[in-house]
Amino acid sequence: MKRFWATRVVIFLFGGLFVLLSVVSATAALRGYALKLNENQVLYLFSTSAQVVAGIYGLTLTGFIFFRNELTREALEVDTLVQAVESLKQRYFTLLLFITTFAGLTLLVSNLAISYEAILGANGRNALFINVGQSAFVTTLLAIAYFVFDVIYPNRIEVENRWLQDQVDPTRSEQRKGSLEDFVRNYNRIEVLLLDAGRPYQEKTSNSHEPRIPRRMSNARLAEFLFRSERIGKDLFHRLQDLITLRNSIIHGAEPAVSQEIVDASARVLADLETSLPPGARNEP
Repeated sequence: MKRFWATRVVIFLFGGLFVLLSVVSATAALRGYALKLNENQVLYLFSTSAQVVAGIYGLTLTGFIFFRNELTREALEVDTLVQAVESLKQRYFTLLLFITTFAGLTLLVSNLAISYEAILGANGRNALFINVGQSAFVTTLLAIAYFVFDVIYPNRIEVENRWLQDQVDPTRSEQRKGSLEDFVRNYNRIEVLLLDAGRPYQEKTSNSHEPRIPRRMSNARLAEFLFRSERIGKDLFHRLQDLITLRNSIIHGAEPAVSQEIVDASARVLADLETSLPPGARNEP
């Protein structure tokens, strides 16, 4: 089960499709191999195309807002989903920005085609605007369709976690595999250190109405607090983030396997964290 195409690949493919459609259709039209449309047909075609794109885009944006809120709710309820949810949000935002650009381009070229029809339409020189506009229209619809199916894919969290695992531990299938038990054992000890050192921050951020049941802060957030308070260095913070991301991705659908390199990295992080957070100073804010 692999992730959908990378975001930059999606943008490149749909951008290339638009350029290809525009060049082929405009060249065919200028050479006389196109449908002949009168002024009324051009006006109706592009006014309808603009309305269709605007309507579908509006519905897509509205639906995505509700879906994004649902993702946020899932991350709040299960803190180990934070990395996957944030990655999905970033992907969807980039795709939506790309779709917005093409929707705007479609509306712009549609208006130009309508505006210039009376001037250029009589001798066929408006063919460029007509064909580029329809190419943008088709590309926008296909991009929106891809975006919708990407968003509603039922195993999106599992797929995203596998992708995150590949980012953190890309060599697990190429090198000799490490012991998952050793990795989990090291991580559990790291988690204990984070909880111990982060207890003062959790007490300060707990709900004032329920002081005896403070809401548990995620390990990623605890690591960020320790870094911002200069109790751990930047390099250790980033290595901690990678381990937390990998462990959470394994919990939520990624392959339960790690490379020996990651096992060794977890042991080094544990040792560095024990050095940075000696027992006597772990509860100091």
